[in-house]
Amino acid sequence: MDIRKLQRAIVDGLEDVKAQNITVFNTEHLTPMFERVIVASGTSNRQTKALASSVRETVKERGWPVLSVEGADNGEWIIVDCGAAVAHIMQPAIRDYYRLEEIWGEKPVKMKLDGESNALVKAAPAGKPVTAAKKAAPVKKKTAPKKPAGTKRAVAAKKPARKGAPRPR
Repeated sequence: MDIRKLQRAIVDGLEDVKAQNITVFNTEHLTPMFERVIVASGTSNRQTKALASSVRETVKERGWPVLSVEGADNGEWIIVDCGAAVAHIMQPAIRDYYRLEEIWGEKPVKMKLDGESNALVKAAPAGKPVTAAKKAAPVKKKTAPKKPAGTKRAVAAKKPARKGAPRPR
């Protein structure tokens, strides 16, 4: 059994429905029950249910078993157990509360996700200026043109008020 193919199937199922903050952790050294924990977020009950369904379908299509799905009734935290890998699909508030990354996150697995580029973005070291090529051009404010001192602005002539028909009393 190739765990990398199973984790790829799970991640592909999550990406198909636009899961957020997908993280994969190697848990072989922590428990004999499974080798990978995959944590992802969905923005609503409807999306978390769709994410779990997509994972289930993608894993089955690629020939892997789905042993059980828990939490699909509620949709706040759904667990898809695929044997060697377990996917936790959570809403952001639940994910922030339980912080599974602190439990399982000792060894994150690096893998390319859709929408990520191959190039790593590096921050400039403290105290070093950003090079001119990377520096954004300053934005200039648009101001009214200045008039030479001593010139007067033209004032529009007043028009007489229009008289309408007298009002009946």
